[in-house]
Amino acid sequence: MATPREEVRPWPALWALVVGFFMILVDSTIVSVATPSILNDFGTDVGNVIWVTSAYLLAYAVPLLVTGRLGDRIGPKKMYLTGLTVFTLASLWCGLTSSIAMLIVARVVQGLGASMVTPQTMAVITRIFPPDQRGRAMSLWGATAGVAILVGPILGGVLVDGLGWQWIFFVNIPVGVIGFVLAMRLVPDLPTHEHKFDLLGVALSTIGLFLLVFGIQEGQKYDWGKITGPISVWSLIIAGLVLLGLFVFWQSRNRNEPLLPLALFRDRNFSLANVSITTVGFAVTAMAFPLMLYAQAVRGLSPTKAALLLAPMAIISGVLAPFVGRLVDTTPPRFIAGFGLACNVVALFWLSQIISPDLPIWELLLPMALMGVANGFMWAPIGSTATRNLPMHQAGAGAGVYNTTRQVGAVLGSAGIAVLMESRLAHYLPAMASGEGAASGGRLPEALHQGFSDAMADAMILPAAVLVIGLIAALLFASPVRRQSDATAASGDREGLRG
Repeated sequence: MATPREEVRPWPALWALVVGFFMILVDSTIVSVATPSILNDFGTDVGNVIWVTSAYLLAYAVPLLVTGRLGDRIGPKKMYLTGLTVFTLASLWCGLTSSIAMLIVARVVQGLGASMVTPQTMAVITRIFPPDQRGRAMSLWGATAGVAILVGPILGGVLVDGLGWQWIFFVNIPVGVIGFVLAMRLVPDLPTHEHKFDLLGVALSTIGLFLLVFGIQEGQKYDWGKITGPISVWSLIIAGLVLLGLFVFWQSRNRNEPLLPLALFRDRNFSLANVSITTVGFAVTAMAFPLMLYAQAVRGLSPTKAALLLAPMAIISGVLAPFVGRLVDTTPPRFIAGFGLACNVVALFWLSQIISPDLPIWELLLPMALMGVANGFMWAPIGSTATRNLPMHQAGAGAGVYNTTRQVGAVLGSAGIAVLMESRLAHYLPAMASGEGAASGGRLPEALHQGFSDAMADAMILPAAVLVIGLIAALLFASPVRRQSDATAASGDREGLRG
């Protein structure tokens, strides 16, 4: 006897998922403002502390291809709840650690939990919203992504000043519990699809990405030479690239069910959206580190006041989200996303030109406000463009690919900005190339202000330059084609629900 059909309520389900998604993305950037405090507590250097973020992002990014597929197989709701549990418990572990090494290990576990959660949000949007409503749904998803990444440093500043850096992790515990209860009550159990798992693909992508990121981030520390024995920085980078190349080759030859369905990239917009979101992940992650270090070490701002420099971004981005959501369903995405990315490029180059020891704070807020406009216009159109043409049975795999590319961008942004900051500090202030001079969390001696400011300003050019690539990709988006089959498939998925 058939059980009664579960009523599908897309918007309450999406709001429930957004709680956990928001918390996970906050943790991508929340450590940036706590960098000086963690430096001081553990007596370490900038490179090691940035590993606290890079380890999280790496553990977050690599499994996404698998966890998206697992969501299809066992159900996005079950996968989401499991990941949220792992993430919340790992947050408690992070706050209780007493060494930088253990904190990095705990962040790896936290990242694994995050990787289970993220693909399920996009997969649920694709499967329970009809195509003509996905723009508004993706606008909420995109606004959550944009605001969360910007709120991270602000919330982190308040917590570090008031309670200590450990509370940037402890705060996740009540939020995780609330997110779990809401998802249990409001997210429907969607039909599952059988999938096989490509273990060789998992191994090649995991090892390759780790070697690449480790080589890039630790390069400056080892003067781009030998690490130990026959192992050098460049041998790790080259080995990582070779393994990633082998991964792509294996995906093209795997006739069963590849981890990375290359057929998805036959869709022009899916391919271009993945290029674009990779650069966005790179830039948003990378820009926070030099800005927060400059604000605290040169301007002497507390973590809270330094983080409030990002307030215009978060506020403007959130205000624009509903407006942009309506535009996404009616306007070619290349215009919306292109405008947003162009604003971001201009804002980052602007910052790189004005950062100096005596810059009035109000002048710093102007490019930050422009960055808020950029974030308001970037996330939703890129996300909806990527997912609009996904076949229903590959919703999880497609969401996994999209989120993987975004997170790979964030990982490379974290690693790349660490290298560039250390390199520019070595150029301007050789005595503090690894950032030990900022470890006290207070203001640097005035004699060091100009050199430190110049180093952070130079570092801002990297995310701006990378975003130019994303801008070009967005301007090449094709106008989406409305397909009757999409609406039929989405309707069928919703009708197929059983309580």
